[in-house]
Amino acid sequence: MENPKKNIRLVSNKNSRVILPNIMTLVGVCIGLTSIKFAFDGRFELSVIAVLIAAIIDGLDGRIARLIKATSKVGKELDSLTDVISFGVAPAFIMYFWALDNIGRFGWLISLIYVVCVALRLARFNVSTGGEPSWRDNFFEGIPSPAGGVLVLMPLIYSFSEVQFITINKNIIVPSLFIIISALLISKIPTYSLKRIVVPRSTSIFLLFGIILFFGLLLIYTFNTIIISGIIYLLMIPASSIHYLFLKKQNKEKDDNVDHHEDIL
Repeated sequence: MENPKKNIRLVSNKNSRVILPNIMTLVGVCIGLTSIKFAFDGRFELSVIAVLIAAIIDGLDGRIARLIKATSKVGKELDSLTDVISFGVAPAFIMYFWALDNIGRFGWLISLIYVVCVALRLARFNVSTGGEPSWRDNFFEGIPSPAGGVLVLMPLIYSFSEVQFITINKNIIVPSLFIIISALLISKIPTYSLKRIVVPRSTSIFLLFGIILFFGLLLIYTFNTIIISGIIYLLMIPASSIHYLFLKKQNKEKDDNVDHHEDIL
């Protein structure tokens, strides 16, 4: 009796779902590296757009992985390595080519400090996630690396926008912003995390409309929209801190029964 034909599979059913989010992550790192090439050629507008696309992909790959239940330890580590390149190395090089090289060795030192802070922030994130679900999951410690990568580009983005109401001194503003963002990356200031946001079914249509409106504005008024979004994000940091302290007070009794292990970072 002949054996039934077996389908030859290059990837097992169990692992095939993991490929899609990992491919998206790798595409993101390629786009992040390409932004450096654009900056090296002096095409700074394209370099900013490349970092922005990398940030959008970074926000989607994790959500897709959770949606199709394709999360993995490899994907988590790959995502962090990608973030170091796309939102650490790439913005540092872009801003160095645009402004920081004008201040010599100090500009390169600031670039190095920023990249190191991104790496430290991601290392702390990796060791602090994966525990029991908690209300704290709605917050990050410090600003996330994609937000930091876009924020350090704000002076460059501002130079392309149509809302230029003041003249900025690149030699002062850019180094100062790098130092501030580097400090925010490794700080423990609570900032909102949108990864676990729950939207009621009755308001989901308004969320979809808001997302479509935002991306529409991003396509038409790209740099203006990024500037306004960056300002709104910075204003949300004090609000998120106040909200965090309020929730911490409400959940104090529950937290007293949990043993929190603090890492060195």
